[in-house]
Amino acid sequence: MVKNVIPVSYSEALDLLNERPFKIIAGGTDLMVQRRSWAQTPPKFSEDVLYIFNLEELKYIKEVDGYIVIGSTTPVEDVLKNKLTPNLLKAAISIMASPALRNMATIAGNIGNASPAGDTLPILYTLDAIIVLESIEGIRELPIKDVITGPGKHIIKQNEIIKELKLPISVFTNSAFEKVGGRKADAISKVSFTGAVNIKDNKVLDFRIAFGAVSATILRRKDLEEKYVGLTKDELIGKVDEIVADYDPFVRPIDDQRSNKEYRKTVALNLLRNFIETL
Repeated sequence: MVKNVIPVSYSEALDLLNERPFKIIAGGTDLMVQRRSWAQTPPKFSEDVLYIFNLEELKYIKEVDGYIVIGSTTPVEDVLKNKLTPNLLKAAISIMASPALRNMATIAGNIGNASPAGDTLPILYTLDAIIVLESIEGIRELPIKDVITGPGKHIIKQNEIIKELKLPISVFTNSAFEKVGGRKADAISKVSFTGAVNIKDNKVLDFRIAFGAVSATILRRKDLEEKYVGLTKDELIGKVDEIVADYDPFVRPIDDQRSNKEYRKTVALNLLRNFIETL
């Protein structure tokens, strides 16, 4: 028989996870859809469920040693309103779902769900997010690219919980987040794009690009980004065709019920081109 457990403290949650497997739910805005059943009936879970949204110990946003640190049960609406939150992340959250859902949804849920269409994930990859995982055995801190391994797949252990995420404080002179979906909000992304660049004294000091929903995980290629660091702004814009050609082989979307791969690829590369040409 499925058990539904609400721990009264973070330490109790860690103890429970060490005893047996649980499906962890905070806001549940993704999982409730995945487990939906007939109208007016509760979602069906085949595994034990650990509800952690009540854990105030994991609700915080703070600046620590050059990082913005966000607790895993912090609702994204709180993240949106906090002055410490990077503008890129605010841009994604502002068009994410509805206010009611944003008061329940968490960024950690996007990470645990591991969908390449997750709204906040391209931002987290662009900002070099570090995911902090904890169990009674200790803490692991890993780059997000090493945590998510494929659609719905990650390396989080059975007895681990996402404690928080750490965003290195970064400076960008230009940044953009674009989401293409059936509508502006309350829709899953067909394609999403994040671009960020820091230009000082007409030199490109930092150049970052990420795409969502065009490959098995979020697409970010640091090897390509490094090619364009050190250029002037005009040189960067002048190489737009080369940059688009560089990314073309790695943009490999699929056909599904939301869109087709040809459309997704065309849109993704057009968003990249537009970002560079309008710097």
